[in-house]
Amino acid sequence: MSKLQDLLRILDARVAATEDQVFNYTVPDLWNCFDYQGEELRKTPWGELVVNPYRFYRDAIRRFVEPRMGRVRTWGKPLSRHLDMEPGLEGGDWIRRATVYSMMVRTSTAWDHDRSGGLEDADLYGLRETGTFVKSIALLSLLHKMGVTCVYLLPISRFSLRDKKGELGSPYGVSSFFSLDPGLKDPMTGPDFTVEDEFRAFVEACHVLGMHVMIDLIPRTNSVDSELILEHPDWFYWIRHADLAGYKPPYVPGLGVQIRPRAEFLPVVYQSAEVRQHLAKFVENPGQAQPERWAELQAHLRADPGAAVMDEVQRRFGLTIAPAFSDQINDPQPAWNDVTFFRMYLDHPEASVPHLDREYAPYILFDVIKANLYQGKVRNEPLWELLAGIIPFYQTQFGIDGARIDMGHALPRELVERIIRGARHVDPHFCFIAEEMEIERAAVARELGYNMILGDGFLQEPRVLEFKTHHYMYEARNLPCPVYACGETHDTPRLAAREGGRPLARMLTILNLFMPNGVPFLNSGQEVYELQPMNTGLDCRPNEAYQLDPKDPYYGRLALFDRYALHYLNQGRWELPDQLAWVSAFRRDHIATFTRLENAVPLGFNSPRDPGIAFGFVEDALRGALVQEGGVFVVVANTDVHNPQYLTVHLDALRRASGNAARRGSQLFSTHGLARDVHDFDTHGNLSMSFQPGEVKLLRM
Repeated sequence: MSKLQDLLRILDARVAATEDQVFNYTVPDLWNCFDYQGEELRKTPWGELVVNPYRFYRDAIRRFVEPRMGRVRTWGKPLSRHLDMEPGLEGGDWIRRATVYSMMVRTSTAWDHDRSGGLEDADLYGLRETGTFVKSIALLSLLHKMGVTCVYLLPISRFSLRDKKGELGSPYGVSSFFSLDPGLKDPMTGPDFTVEDEFRAFVEACHVLGMHVMIDLIPRTNSVDSELILEHPDWFYWIRHADLAGYKPPYVPGLGVQIRPRAEFLPVVYQSAEVRQHLAKFVENPGQAQPERWAELQAHLRADPGAAVMDEVQRRFGLTIAPAFSDQINDPQPAWNDVTFFRMYLDHPEASVPHLDREYAPYILFDVIKANLYQGKVRNEPLWELLAGIIPFYQTQFGIDGARIDMGHALPRELVERIIRGARHVDPHFCFIAEEMEIERAAVARELGYNMILGDGFLQEPRVLEFKTHHYMYEARNLPCPVYACGETHDTPRLAAREGGRPLARMLTILNLFMPNGVPFLNSGQEVYELQPMNTGLDCRPNEAYQLDPKDPYYGRLALFDRYALHYLNQGRWELPDQLAWVSAFRRDHIATFTRLENAVPLGFNSPRDPGIAFGFVEDALRGALVQEGGVFVVVANTDVHNPQYLTVHLDALRRASGNAARRGSQLFSTHGLARDVHDFDTHGNLSMSFQPGEVKLLRM
C-alpha cells in the first residue's frame, strides 16, 4: 500500500472539513514551485502566500507528484528498482551523476505560519511550525526546479534531550537507532498516521520525482542516556557522577595543538599526569560491578518505562556515562556532553597496553576513539551486529538509497566492511559516503567500499584569494573516487557570509555543477544566501554564530540545536533557484559529457595567478570523433568576486582533445548576462573575454 496515497486521502478529508474555515496560514513563495491555485490564495508584498494548509500540502502532491507516479505502486522501494543502471554506475556509483541537497527536516521546512513571532509546536491552528516530513514534500518542487537528484537528510532518529545543546538539542545525540524523531510528526495527519508513515510518504514522493534519499548513520556515538544502556551497560564507558563537572579531554604537554594520535605519540600521551588522572576517573560498568543491584534497577525501570534511566542510575549507583570528545590530542574543543562513544572492544587497545602503569577500567582516550587504528583483541560482537543492522532496517522499512557514515573513519575496518556488505546485500546499488576530509585517504575509502568522500571543499573553495579554490577544483580529477563539490556544509560558515559574500556564493554554486570528479552539493539555505551557520564546528570565526542583524529573531541561534527558520524571504531569493533551474536542466541533458572524467580538459590562462578557473568538455557522444564544430563546451569563471577581469582562456589542450578548431561559438549561459554569439578569440585561437566579478559562463564552440 502506498503511504503517499494514504496521505493524500487524509489531506483530502482535511480539505473537505475546512472548506469554510478562514486561514491566516502563510508559507514562503519559494515553496510554491508547483503553481498552487487554491481559491483562498493571497500573496503578500514581502513574499509570503496565505493558504489553506491542508489544500496547499495536498496540492503539492496532487499537482506535482501524483501525475508522475504512473501505475507504479512500489515507489517505497529503493529507487534502483525503478532505474536501469548504466555500465560503470552500479554498486552505488549513481552518486557520480547526482546533485545532492542536504536537508535538516526540522529546519528546512520551519516557518512562523501564523506570524505569532515564534516557531510553535502547536500554532493558532494546532499545527507544527518546525519542519516535518509532510511539509518537506512541498519543498520538493523547489528542489526539483534546482536540479536536485538526491536528498541527503541529517539525522532523523529519536535523539536525547538530556544535557541537550540549545533549545531543541542536537539530532546527532541519537538515543534510539530504530525510532524516528517524534518532533518530525505533523499534527495535520492525525494520530493514526505515524511519523514512520509520513517518512515513507516522503521517500515515495522523492522516488517519484527521481530523487534518491540518503540518511546520516551515527554508529560511533550515542546519547548519554541511550536506550541501550539499561540492557547493555557494558557497551559504554562509566565514570563517577561526582567527576562529571571536571571531566574534559586531558592535556598532553609537548605535542602542540590538534595533533593526530599517531603511534609514536603514545608513550608521551600515557606519561602525561593529566592523562593518568583522566584514566583514574573511569570505573567498571555497574552491571558487572553490582549485577544484583543492576537487575533490580532493570526490573524497576521495565515496570516504569517512562522513568529517566540515568537519573535512577545516578541516584542508586552514583555513576554516569562518560561524555565523548575529539580524537585529536590537545584539541581546544570541550567534551561533547550530550554524546558518548560506544565500546567497540571489550579490552584495551593492544598498542596501548604496554604504556599502562596499572590496570584501568575501560576508558575513553584519543587512541580508543580511533578504533580504525587501535584495536583490542576482543570485539564487542553483539554491538557490532546491532550496528550492522541499522541500515538494512531503514532499507526494508523505508526504502532509502544511501547513507553517510558519521565518523566512519574512526570505526574498525572490519565493522565498516560489515556495514557496507549488509546494506549491499539488501540493495546492490546502495550508496555510501565517507565522512573523510583527508583527500589523500580517498583510495582507502574506495577500497573499503565507499562510493565517494566528503573531502575538504568547504575549507578550500571559499579561499579564492589564496588560490585554494583553484587547486581543489583542478586536482579533484586525480582522486580515485568523487568528492563533494561544495563550499559549505551544516558544520561550516555559510558561503554568503564569507569574504566575497553573494558573488562568491553564486559563483561557487554554479561552478560546482561542472567540477570534474565532483558531486555538486547544496546545503539547505544556500540557495537563498543564508548567512547564519547551522553549527560552528569547522573553520568558523569567533563571531560566526552572530552573522545576522541583532534585531533578527534568529540572531545567535544555530539550526542544529535551536528553533530556526531559514530566511526564505531574502531579497534576491529567486536568483539562484532560477539560475540553477536552467543550468541543471542543461547539465542533465548532457550528463555523461559533464561527469565522465575522460571528457574533461582542465584549461589554463596567461598566468597561473590569473583569477580564473576553466574546464573544457568534449561531448560524450562525439568522443573520439574529429569535431569540426559543436560538441565542445567551455565553463569559465572569474574568481575575482570584487572586480571585473579580462581573461584569456588557453584552448590548445581542448582543441587537441576534440579536434575542434572553431573560432566562433555561443554563450549559452552567464550568471550576469544573456545568451549571445561568441567571436572573442585572439590570434592564437584562445578565448579572450570580459567578466563581471564572480561571473560564470557556459560556452559552446
